[in-house]
Amino acid sequence: MKLEELVEQFAQNVAEQTDAIWRGDAKTGNKHAKKYGAAFDKLRAHGDAGRDALAVLFKHPRPDVRVMAAAHLLRYRTAEAKAVLEEVAKGEGLVSFKAGQALKRWEEGTWALDPG
Repeated sequence: MKLEELVEQFAQNVAEQTDAIWRGDAKTGNKHAKKYGAAFDKLRAHGDAGRDALAVLFKHPRPDVRVMAAAHLLRYRTAEAKAVLEEVAKGEGLVSFKAGQALKRWEEGTWALDPG
């Protein structure tokens, strides 16, 4: 599978998870979380090329997709990922909260989405 297809799977499943959460459908949300996690694992298996491919989502139109990509790339693209998270965290709502939590975990040293 091409890197671009994996990136699209990641983005689509993040968006689907968010939409399921808004509907109150945790079961479907968890299914999509597993799918974007699997897509990230496949991207990570390609090393830095896979991580670089995911970084295109920093400019995705949906803030939930930007936040999730940035949260996963904090170790590899620290400055860019933090900038994405900081911008979204300025807002209100669930996605802004998630962005703030990702930054908090990073600062605490407990972040571990891509340990390297």
